[in-house]
Amino acid sequence: MKVNKSVYLLSILFLSSYAFTETDPLKDLNQKTHNLNQTLDLQVASPVARFYKRITPDFIEIGVTNFTQNVEDLSIGVNNILQGKIKSGFSDLGRFTLNSTIGIAGFLDIATDMGLEKHDEDFGQTLAVWGVPDGPYLVLPGLGPSTMRDTLAMIPDAFLTPLWLIDHDRTSYSLTAIDLIDTRARYLGLESVVIGDEYLFYRDAYLQSRQFEIKDGEIEDDFDDLDDLFF
Repeated sequence: MKVNKSVYLLSILFLSSYAFTETDPLKDLNQKTHNLNQTLDLQVASPVARFYKRITPDFIEIGVTNFTQNVEDLSIGVNNILQGKIKSGFSDLGRFTLNSTIGIAGFLDIATDMGLEKHDEDFGQTLAVWGVPDGPYLVLPGLGPSTMRDTLAMIPDAFLTPLWLIDHDRTSYSLTAIDLIDTRARYLGLESVVIGDEYLFYRDAYLQSRQFEIKDGEIEDDFDDLDDLFF
């Protein structure tokens, strides 16, 4: 059964205390890193993101979001092809080409208007499709939830990010910083939906979200088990 990601994730967030969780052998270390990340977010990332949203006109913010998401389409396309989803892969590469040219370096999302769907893939998902297990759950300093597999997968994904191909350090670092700020700004307010233990909530939500992404929204209809809890 294929379901909408937002509906699925909201149900998982609401029922996170019942959610299936992976082994967390590094829990003590992960909790310390999680606490560090929350402090950095409270003191630095969130204030910067709020300031960015306050001073940035909506049309510029939309353009920046389009630009940062267009940068991802090259890696997404390659990963779709590596997963055997050839049609989706070439669609993603088409998105990247159209938006990078006609769309003025991606500030305009011409591809969506032309009917080319936006996908969400990375090398961590590709490894999962190839049968590589998650490995232990990890919380990375400054980056947040991950797994051993997804952490190692960041390396090839980085090589497919056009920002790293810019032969000018200041420009490359500036665009990367803008990408991070824009991403954080899009998730402002998410902390208000946390239920129960914050660390467990973020861990369960991340692992469930990754399973959803890996399976492209195709999940087993296990909601009968949840019915037993409430009916």
